[in-house]
Amino acid sequence: MEQIISKFVPLSDIGEVQAFGNGHINDTYVISDRSGERRWILQRVNHHVFPRIEVLQRNVGIVSDTLRQRLEADGDPECDRKYLHFFPLLDDPEKNYYHDGENYWRLCRFIPESMSLSTLSPKAAYHAGEAFGQFEEILSVIPEGVLGETIENFHSMPFRLKQLRDAIAEDPCGRVASVRDIIEEIERREDSMLIQEKLYAEGKLPKRTIHCDTKVDNVLFDKSGAVLCVVDWDTVMPGFILSDVGDFIRTGVNFAPEDEADLSKIGVNMEIYKAFVEGYLSTAGKFLTPTERSLIAYGGRLMTYMQTVRFLVDYINGDTYFKIHFPEHNLQRTRAQLRYLQCLEEKAEEMEALLA
Repeated sequence: MEQIISKFVPLSDIGEVQAFGNGHINDTYVISDRSGERRWILQRVNHHVFPRIEVLQRNVGIVSDTLRQRLEADGDPECDRKYLHFFPLLDDPEKNYYHDGENYWRLCRFIPESMSLSTLSPKAAYHAGEAFGQFEEILSVIPEGVLGETIENFHSMPFRLKQLRDAIAEDPCGRVASVRDIIEEIERREDSMLIQEKLYAEGKLPKRTIHCDTKVDNVLFDKSGAVLCVVDWDTVMPGFILSDVGDFIRTGVNFAPEDEADLSKIGVNMEIYKAFVEGYLSTAGKFLTPTERSLIAYGGRLMTYMQTVRFLVDYINGDTYFKIHFPEHNLQRTRAQLRYLQCLEEKAEEMEALLA
């Protein structure tokens, strides 16, 4: 561990090393210097989930520089606490990660006096929307083609539907017959869930730099409750804003967890939805096109549909991607997401009226 850390900061600075956070993908540690005054975050990046490490680290470097330049230009006195700073290697300043022959490591500055929230109130939903909107607004200056995809086809609906067709054709575990009702529901909606690709091809929907993992615990707050910054940039890449607004609606606006067994508990929390959209538009409204604004509620349906497809594909294939806690877990997740999609469809008119 000391050898790895010393690739980024002088060895004489290193004091205590402790495991940090509760992430499920990367291994994270907090490092203190010998005086206890300086702290860093060290991460081992999961290269099985993120195989394109060079693309990922190039992306986060560009994002970091873009945010810093904007904050400095705005004269923000809290600039250093409002973006992630990744350290270059001491012997190779052009590189912001280290490969030890087996694993990939990176070091970034620890943001002091910050906290994340795990529970979602209307106030937290507003601030999360505000933070993700500002994040996108600042990064909207990055031209298309500069950033790469850290996970190829991550939020591509045509790709996910192809995966489903392939899984149905192969049926490796003999499960397709038992989920024909779900497959029919998915196929019935297929055309309506390819709108963003059609609009993009027609030049009516731009690609943006998006976060792709818009959970409230990916926003850091200071002790007063004010937003500091958006974190967890591994999936920051080109895409459509429907991914960001949609995934928050999918995860944060549902009354129930994404794997709720009791389908009667699933529903749309309109208070949380309204707070999130108001916060999001207070910042993202500066750059969104009328078409993007009009599709925010649709984004929730799109991302819920996509996750329904992904859970079903994994169930048909024998539970090879998502971790499961019991044999029918992915099927339960699929049915819960499909029910939530139906709830979003029932509330669609009301959700779109709020946008207007």
